[in-house]
Amino acid sequence: MRILQLVQSGRKPDMNFKHLQTLVEMMFVPDGAGGIIQKYDSIDPKSLNPLVLAYIGDAYFHLFIRGRILSYDQSKVQVLHQFSAQIVSAVWQDKAYRAIEPMLTEEEIAVYKRGRNAKSHAPRSATVAQYHSSTGFEALLGYLYLLERNERLYEIAEASFQVISKAMMEEIGSRR
Repeated sequence: MRILQLVQSGRKPDMNFKHLQTLVEMMFVPDGAGGIIQKYDSIDPKSLNPLVLAYIGDAYFHLFIRGRILSYDQSKVQVLHQFSAQIVSAVWQDKAYRAIEPMLTEEEIAVYKRGRNAKSHAPRSATVAQYHSSTGFEALLGYLYLLERNERLYEIAEASFQVISKAMMEEIGSRR
């Protein structure tokens, strides 16, 4: 909405706005029949920037975790949000990846490494190594998602959830 408001107002946009404006112009091209042209109907995940794979993998893992924790308490959405945000944090994704690495194929490890080695900036909530590892983990999930390897994607996400759940329980138990 803000993008459209700035375009309509004629105000001079900043650099980020120009990128967003270009993206909007590229994405929303009429197809002549009242719809929008789909430019990327066949994407080769092997050729995508690993940060794009991580972007998709992050979205998938968020949705997977949100669905997984629904059985706990549906009445407190804020608590569910905070809990799921903790689970999908770089710290926990790094721990999950290290635990599940033995179950991965060479191809999957190669995708992880591409994501891990991609240039990005770590947040303050994790070390640089943890953040890069979680980016690799997310790139792997994004890669599997785009290839529609749904059984394998679910297997890795569920194994990761189990690792994170167990580690969280151990951490909580050690604080008592």
